[in-house]
Amino acid sequence: MLFKDTVTNHLVEVADIVTLANPYELTVVGRYLWGEEVQDPEVFDKTQLSFLSGEALPLCWYDSRYRDREVRRLRCGTRAEDGDYYQGA
Repeated sequence: MLFKDTVTNHLVEVADIVTLANPYELTVVGRYLWGEEVQDPEVFDKTQLSFLSGEALPLCWYDSRYRDREVRRLRCGTRAEDGDYYQGA
């Protein structure tokens, strides 16, 4: 699958989609696509990759705690406009 490195604006080919979608893995192995020869594999930070359209990767692909605030709100019975504070045990 092709992505864009937001730092260098070069294309990056990522072969392991399972690691890419795993929120507990913060990096992924890929290869830059330039020149006629296949480039050596490199480790890329998922937060520095984006889709070819420029859209960032989904938060659930690199942040394992992306729903903690919503889960805490539902368990404690708070509303969305309430502040994010401790509700007690």
